[in-house]
Amino acid sequence: MEESKDQEKYYWQMWTASRDSHAGDMLVQRYMPLVQYHVQRISAGLPRNVSRDDIKSLGLMGLLDALQKFDPDRDLKFDTYASFRVRGAIIDGLRKEDWMPRSAREKAKKVDAVIEELEQKSLRHVEAHEVAAALDMPVDEVYQITQEHLFANVLSMDDQSNDHDDGEATAFTLKDHHAKMPEDQLIKDELHQDLASVISQLNEKEQLVLSLFYTEELTLTEIGEVMNLSTSRISQIHSKCLFKLRKLLASEYSQA
Repeated sequence: MEESKDQEKYYWQMWTASRDSHAGDMLVQRYMPLVQYHVQRISAGLPRNVSRDDIKSLGLMGLLDALQKFDPDRDLKFDTYASFRVRGAIIDGLRKEDWMPRSAREKAKKVDAVIEELEQKSLRHVEAHEVAAALDMPVDEVYQITQEHLFANVLSMDDQSNDHDDGEATAFTLKDHHAKMPEDQLIKDELHQDLASVISQLNEKEQLVLSLFYTEELTLTEIGEVMNLSTSRISQIHSKCLFKLRKLLASEYSQA
């Protein structure tokens, strides 16, 4: 382990001093798991037609950008700096490519319209199988459409990251142009309480998946290993949870 740390330190010295290509290659190999991590997490909300190789390429561009701009003398770990760069590169790339096809957006509109219609009639939250029956489509497709649409909304509301010459500090500074008023914070707190209430109604397995994915920040594959379930099964559980939480999550994002 010590030898590995010494090697990494040596590669950083070589890279910083002369942009040595071999040292750069070694550092890329060292931090590729960071790229894979973000690829897996972000892919969980994307349609199957989006190539993981394309997402990986975007993440690799973020890693290379981080290597070029990182200052080892700053009091900041490269893992932390690179993580922001990698995730930002993937999100920006997806936003520019408009990965959600028009047909998928139309399906999402139909799903939302049917959900609203059914809930107005029944005066309760509807289940995915009811929506699927009304639209004559598989339940898994309803889950997938809901998840993709939610992720697309997050992308559209996410401010595009900008690269600045004055170092990484500005890239991680959130400018508060409008101070949050007490009533806004009250609404946000109520939303959090509502989310907690709905989550408490999920079964134990569903709550565990949400906790491991969003709190512990494990990938779906890692969660599958923890729970002794396949990655596809964990993905199904995750999608089912998002369907149940979709309205409150949409409200939460609109308040962000």
